[in-house]
Amino acid sequence: MNEIMRKRLMRILDNLPDETAHQALEYLEFLETRHGTGSRVASPLQRIAEGVEDTLRATRVPAAAIKGTMNAVDAASRVMDGLAAAGRAAVDELRRTATTAPPAAKPESGEPPPPA
Repeated sequence: MNEIMRKRLMRILDNLPDETAHQALEYLEFLETRHGTGSRVASPLQRIAEGVEDTLRATRVPAAAIKGTMNAVDAASRVMDGLAAAGRAAVDELRRTATTAPPAAKPESGEPPPPA
């Protein structure tokens, strides 16, 4: 999909009420199963959030409650994404440090190892 089409779709979706946007989502998912080549795999947190939203809609929870719940789930997802990024950065830094650190000097026979 080109960027102009993506922006046009987003502009239209941004102006729809939540219930109508959900109907549009269901139609797009239908089109994807019928004509698509397969969707990108959602992250585990995204799949959980989608399941929560679908369950709330199926049990006819009021739209305002769904919106509040999804805002909270979205905030939690952003926190988890930040933690994951920080973990990846820490691992990368440790990996860089381990590959650039000079090798430890081996003590000659009979000499005690240097103090740490």
